[in-house]
Amino acid sequence: MRSALYRVPATVALVACLLSASAAAKPVGAHGQLLRLVRGPRGTLNAGQSNNWFGYNEGALEAGAGLFHSITGNWTVPRARQHLKGQAEDSSDWIGIGGGCVNSGCGASDATLIQTGTEQDVSAAGAPSYSAWWEVIPGPSVSIAMKIRPGDRMHASIVEILPASEVWKITLSDLTTGKSHSMRVPYSSTQDSAEWIEETPLLLGANAGLASLPRLSSPSFDRATVNGGPAHLRAAQAIDLINSSGNVIGAPSAPDGDRDGFNACTWTRICAAPRRS
Repeated sequence: MRSALYRVPATVALVACLLSASAAAKPVGAHGQLLRLVRGPRGTLNAGQSNNWFGYNEGALEAGAGLFHSITGNWTVPRARQHLKGQAEDSSDWIGIGGGCVNSGCGASDATLIQTGTEQDVSAAGAPSYSAWWEVIPGPSVSIAMKIRPGDRMHASIVEILPASEVWKITLSDLTTGKSHSMRVPYSSTQDSAEWIEETPLLLGANAGLASLPRLSSPSFDRATVNGGPAHLRAAQAIDLINSSGNVIGAPSAPDGDRDGFNACTWTRICAAPRRS
């Protein structure tokens, strides 16, 4: 059996907390084994690099941002292909509030995180699998009963129902199939960051370490909003995914023409921006 799979930075204290919180949750994982799936805060190397995230991060301390009460975004479910033969590889695409840097210089980070998205994995035998989920840290990932296919166009939103209510509505919709799932959850968020992210997980167990990144078609994030208005993404908010050797293995493009979307490219340092949409 493959090691347990988590969406957390490589921080021992945080991992221990997540293990305790998710001990009773054992959803069936993408490779057929029982997994506890928890995605988590950004593992930060510096302002523009991470060892588990790539995409865009807006912070509450950036000019005019303030706290985040809502976020939306669309993406195309990427097609996953094996990067190295015989190697199991894992990725997620999601939007979230919390877990990131509170400003573009990454002087501080947000330890809370509420998120929803899709999973795109490849088994050691090269078989891809796709699924959907939501979660609030430090709770376990919760699977959404929705059949996900590569190329499906997804829409996600996370909205605080009333200001300061600490009750959130999470919605994930497959615009291609017309299927949608919503839930309301109580959660105390610091609301200091908002993200549109492609992520690799941390594996726990005998083969502990960050999971390998599959080759993915671009998820083409688009229609990003925060607090009911356009996200106005900026190049300074972009995050590259770096491997243990310090090489870029996942790169977001520059924002598109209306600054509400971007492409995310794997196994390259150069990623072309999508057209205005």
